[in-house]
Amino acid sequence: MIEIHREILAGIPALHAVKSDNMNKKLPLIFFVHGFTSAKEHNLHFAYLLAEKGFRVILPDARLHGERTDGRPEKEMMYEFLDIVIHTIAELDQMKNALATKALISDHIGVIGTSMGGMITFGALTQYDWIKAGASLMGSPTFETFVRGQIEALKREGIDLPHTDNELEEMYQTVKKYDVSVQPETLNDRPLFIWHGKQDVVVPFGPTYDFYLTVRDKYKKYPERLQFLADERAGHKVTREAFLKTVEWFTTYLQS
Repeated sequence: MIEIHREILAGIPALHAVKSDNMNKKLPLIFFVHGFTSAKEHNLHFAYLLAEKGFRVILPDARLHGERTDGRPEKEMMYEFLDIVIHTIAELDQMKNALATKALISDHIGVIGTSMGGMITFGALTQYDWIKAGASLMGSPTFETFVRGQIEALKREGIDLPHTDNELEEMYQTVKKYDVSVQPETLNDRPLFIWHGKQDVVVPFGPTYDFYLTVRDKYKKYPERLQFLADERAGHKVTREAFLKTVEWFTTYLQS
C-alpha cells in the first residue's frame, strides 16, 4: 500500500509518498517540483507510481503556491517568478538535509519538475552534485533568455512592473548563476531526461531542443544518460507517455 503524508520539512509544506513497508527504511529519494500556479497535490499520480517502484517521493509547495499562497493574482505572482525559482532551488537543499538527519534517504537522489519545476530542476543541477539524476518536463534550461522573454511579454501587455530597468538587469545577471545553458559542464554526465511538446506556446520548444543538441556532445562517453523526447502534437501539458517514461528513467538510473 502507498501512504501519502502531509509534512513540514525545513518549514516547507510537502506531501510524502512511500510504500507502507518502506516508511522507516533508507530509500532513494525523488523531489517532484510542480509548475507555476500549480501545487503539490496535482502530481500525486507521479508520486504513486514512483513510490510503488521503491522510491521516497517528496512533493513540496513552492513559495506563493498551494498552502503558501497569499491570494495574489497570477499576473502579480509573475513579478516574483524568478525569486520563486531561486527560492525553491535553495529549499531543495534544505529539505534534503532535513530528511538526511532522520536517516531516511540514501545518496541516490533525483529531481523532477514540470514547467517552472522543470526550470528549477535544470537550475538545481548547476548547484548540487548530490542530485544523481534529473528530469525536466516542458521546462526551460535557458534561464536568462526565458525570463527576459517573460518580462518583455508583460511590458507588451502594458503592465507596470515593480522594477526599474537597472533592477531588471541586475536580476538577469543574478540568474546566470543557475543557467545550465551557459554552464553545461555542471551536468557532469549525470542522467538527464528531457520532454517537451512541439506545440508548447508557454515554454517554447526550440530553446530546449537547441540546449539538448549543445549538451549532447558532452555525453559522448555515456550517451544513454541523456534523452530528449519530443512530442509532435503536445502543447503545455504532460502526456501519459512522458509520465511513464519519466518513471522508467528513474527506475533505471536511481535505484540503489
